[in-house]
Amino acid sequence: MKKLNLKDVLQYVEQNIGTFHQKRIQSLDGLKLSQVLKRKNPYLFKAKYVLTAERIVKGLVDAHISSNEETIFGDWLEGLAIFINNKVYGGRKSGITGIDLEFDSNGTRNIVTIKSGPNWGNSSQIAKMVADFKTAKKTLRTSNSQLSVVAVNGCCYGRDNKPDKGDYFKYCGQRFWEFISGDSDLFTEIIEPLGYKAKEKNDDFVKSYSQMINKFTKEFSNIFCKDNGEIDWDKLVRFNSATVEPNKKK
Repeated sequence: MKKLNLKDVLQYVEQNIGTFHQKRIQSLDGLKLSQVLKRKNPYLFKAKYVLTAERIVKGLVDAHISSNEETIFGDWLEGLAIFINNKVYGGRKSGITGIDLEFDSNGTRNIVTIKSGPNWGNSSQIAKMVADFKTAKKTLRTSNSQLSVVAVNGCCYGRDNKPDKGDYFKYCGQRFWEFISGDSDLFTEIIEPLGYKAKEKNDDFVKSYSQMINKFTKEFSNIFCKDNGEIDWDKLVRFNSATVEPNKKK
């Protein structure tokens, strides 16, 4: 085990945080109005008395961004965690299905699945993770039956004060970052570097976002608004939920 040099973390963040911002913009550039319209409940907009095309479009785009950003940044944080662990324990990205990180400490092989926060999955997804852990343990013990293997679900933020789940441990927030780095304060020390050029990068995103709202609002108005400007709810619901899509034959 080596002591973590925070300058290495700062340098990694500065060199790689641009990837997160770039993917945020790319997710907007590839978005189509027809895609987001089919994902959202049209009855909800009517029930909330939404009367303008822009408000509907903004609700659709904002929901997409919220969900997508969590995934994109979760993937980015996974890369940061693996980088930090490699510096301290020589850990590496695992080649085993369902496992993100492998590293050795105190004579034990740690296999880690990294998630953004503690409430990441339903019962089926958690069962899948446990199955992946069991398969990984068997794989690792094929060449060394005496190998001690510990499975960990690591969560980059949040809290879980009952980490022992039986088949695996769940380390969240401070406990997770300390587990992979040996530094109990790392969970607060990494927050400042993450703001590197954040305003500059966010200005670029806001520009793309505003253009997307304007573009989709115009498109929505042309297709789903009547000549008097009123939303054509019948047409919108048919586009979203009809057995056969409008203008398409069986």
